[in-house]
Parts: sequence; structure tokens; C-alpha cells
Amino acid sequence: MTLGPRVFKTGIAVTLSLYICLFLNLEPAVFAAVAAVFTIQPSIYRSWRQLLDQVVTNTIGAAVALFSIYFLGDNPIIIGLLMMLVISLSLKMKMESTIPLTLVTVLAIMSAPGNEDIDFILNRFFIILVGIGSALVVNLLIIPPNYKKNYLEKTTSVFQNMSLLLRTAVSNELTETSFQGQSKQLQQDIRKLEDQYKIFDEERAKLSKLKPLDVREIVVFKQMLKTLQQGEEILENIEEHYFQSGASDEEDHFFDRHIEQLIKYHEYLFLKYEGKTRKLEGEYEMNIMKESAAFFERSQDIYMQNKKRKSRLFIVASSIIEYSFYLQRLDQLIDQYYKVRKN
Repeated sequence: MTLGPRVFKTGIAVTLSLYICLFLNLEPAVFAAVAAVFTIQPSIYRSWRQLLDQVVTNTIGAAVALFSIYFLGDNPIIIGLLMMLVISLSLKMKMESTIPLTLVTVLAIMSAPGNEDIDFILNRFFIILVGIGSALVVNLLIIPPNYKKNYLEKTTSVFQNMSLLLRTAVSNELTETSFQGQSKQLQQDIRKLEDQYKIFDEERAKLSKLKPLDVREIVVFKQMLKTLQQGEEILENIEEHYFQSGASDEEDHFFDRHIEQLIKYHEYLFLKYEGKTRKLEGEYEMNIMKESAAFFERSQDIYMQNKKRKSRLFIVASSIIEYSFYLQRLDQLIDQYYKVRKN
């Protein structure tokens, strides 16, 4: 079992909030622990944004609970109606991520005896703030996220899985169970990678003054993602169309060979970005573009021979050609990135 940084930081935040409550003699400390769990976020900006949003919505929640206690009562029906009101207000303010903790705040205030006392309400509210603050401090100081490293590691992992699937898709070498399992994992990993890129780009946009990030490198990372997404599309097209096209053994070999060339080109681009290749600038790109042009012409010939039957095959070929253009674009962006760094 592997414990990720977020899991580790959640445990530390809970522990810290409980100790602070113990030191300040705040009871029940469990509400601070719950607040810490809800507030831990995958990025520094989101933690800060979550802190501000949580303070706003929890203040509103506490005010609504206080008003209800004095003017409406605290019976189960009223509490249920207040839950609906708090959810509606949070959605209206576009702070839906704060809803769970805000509901906890309202319940913590309304469901305990002695809730008519203003000191009791402030006590509950302060306990929640202790948990929120603990989570922010832990996220800032304990294992601060290394977005670039995390993104590149995930990109490499996704590519390795994708390359295995692309290399065996046409030849149909993997068992159906294995292929479907790997495909499902690839889809999940690409969705996670998309989320990681959003976090990365968000940090650049929101915290650029505090932590400058190279915009050109962000563009390279975006193209890396788009290239992997296009590889996923090839797999989807192969599964949906290729085998229904009645491709011959010769056509299988033809498609398999070109996909293999593009996968090697993709591998080369990872090495190029990391500065681990000796190939001349543009050499690989020029060869691949020639091969891709020849592949497209041959695909057109196959399609023209039997348009009705080979239209599905041409769909697959088109997605492969598009993949080659994405790779070419990635190659160019890497060149531009390193040229600027040298100057």
C-alpha cells in the first residue's frame, strides 16, 4: 500500500488540529479534525482559495443557524430546511466545494444541547476554523507539491501504458481481458493527467508573482497531454472500426509498422525534452513526416479500392496521421523552449 502526499498531509492536519484544540481546551475537537479533512487540497492555490471560501460559507452557515435557534427553533424539520438553504446559498456563490463542511458547521451548532448560548456557537465556529487553518498550514509547509515533477512522472507512466496498447492493438496480441483492463486504466490515468495539468496551469495563472513558471514549458506540457489524448483516440478508433473493416494481413502489417514508428518518435521526444538524445535537430521530424505522407497516400489508395468496406480503415488512418501532427508540433515546441533557454 502506497501513501500519497495528500493522504500523509491529511493525517498530519488532523493530528495538528486535535492538538491545538487540546491546548486551547476546545471541545469537541472532532469537528476540527473533520474540517481539516475537508480542507486539504492538491495545490497551494486551491488550499488558499478553499480557506477563504470556507470562512465565508461557514460564517453564513453559523449566522443562519444562530438566526434559526432564536427565531425558528431547532427541530429536525427546521434543520433539514436549513441544510437546503445553506446548499442553495453555497451554489449561488459558486462555492460548492465548501458545502460538506458548512453543513457540518450548521449541524455542530444546532444539534447539541445548550446551543442558545452565543459563547457555545462561537466555540463551535472557532473549532471549525482551527481545522481549516491547520489544513492550510500543513499544505504550505509539509511536502509542498512539486507540480512539474508530478506531471512529468504521470505523463511518462501514461505513455508507457499507451505505447503497449498501441503496439499490440492491430496485431491483437493481448488477451481481450488484459487489453480492456489496460485500456480502462489508460482512460482513468489520462483523466487524472488532465486534472494535474489544470492544477499546474492554475498555479501559474494565480500565483505567478510568488512562484514564476516558464509559460513556454507550460505550453510543452499541454502539447504532451494533447498528444497522449490523440493516442487514446487511435485506440478507440481501432477498437470501434479497424477489425470491422476486414483488413488483410498486409494491411495489418502496414498499420502496425507505422504506429511503431510513431511510438518510437514519441519516445524520442521524451528523451529530447530531458536532454538525453544526440540526434540532430529536425532529423527525426523530417523522416517521420516523409513516412507519414507515404502512409497517408497508401491509406487513400486502400480506401479508393473499396470505399464502402475500407471507410472504417480510413477513419483509423486519419487519427494516426493526426497523431503524427501532434508529435511534430511537440517536437517544434521543445525546440523553441530550449532555444529561448539558451539565449
